[in-house]
Amino acid sequence: MSVLLDIDQLRTFIAIAETGSFTKASEVVHKTQSAVSMQMKRLEERVGRPIFARDGRASRLTDEGDRLLDYARRIVQLNMEAMASLASAELSGRVRLGVPDDYADRYLPEIMARFSATHPNVELTVVCDPSTDLVDRIDTGDLDLAIVTDCEMINREPEIIRREQLLWVGSMRHSVHLEDPVPLALGRQNCNWRQEAISMLQANARPFRILYTSSNSTAVSAAVLSGLAISVLPESGLRPGMRVLGPSEGFPALAPCRIGLLRNRHESSQLAEALANHIIQGLDNISEVSIAAE
Repeated sequence: MSVLLDIDQLRTFIAIAETGSFTKASEVVHKTQSAVSMQMKRLEERVGRPIFARDGRASRLTDEGDRLLDYARRIVQLNMEAMASLASAELSGRVRLGVPDDYADRYLPEIMARFSATHPNVELTVVCDPSTDLVDRIDTGDLDLAIVTDCEMINREPEIIRREQLLWVGSMRHSVHLEDPVPLALGRQNCNWRQEAISMLQANARPFRILYTSSNSTAVSAAVLSGLAISVLPESGLRPGMRVLGPSEGFPALAPCRIGLLRNRHESSQLAEALANHIIQGLDNISEVSIAAE
């Protein structure tokens, strides 16, 4: 007879793998430590192999545990997707979404309109913060979903839902890109786009100075449009009055940026999965042509 894996046990297993201990995992899944230990004993009995190896006070996965973790995440995710797909428009409650302000203007209107049309009884709470702050909010349970951009800088791998080219931008009405050293308007010091820009200029021996620093994309765009500085933005961040700069102006090509989606795995809900599906579909429907046209 085939053995069926228990979804609740797999959720606890994932929590232990991500927190590194039974004690921390018990807080995440809202169970006592003894209940967590019992669940993992039952899970090991089901799979017929040890999945944990003690490493001091930490709990390290065995090779079999590592293999099971990948399946566990997919099984739990599929379970949430299945429940979300069966959910009706009569769902009610609140879902909390985090978005970097870089993408709020471009993506949120369509996503919110489509989600509200299919789930009219749901309250959508939106938080605009830098990606690194959104990751912290996901980890502490303050958010159900978060769209993040600095995917290389965060402590876990998100689901990549879009890729965009990162571009050097300046004002069409000014020639600040000809200044030496070139003035820059960039994000905070831990911003991956900032680090990429500085690294590329240094590699090409292009003198620069940091004139303006802000985690707010509207403020950075204002510095660009007013002719004060050059910056780096994704394609969807282009605004009327901006010009794209390239190698012919002394600005080397930048790597594409990745847009990811993070879920609060330990407090999942049908509402969160329904919104996640709208986000993924919404970003798929935004073509590069429409972005370029804007």
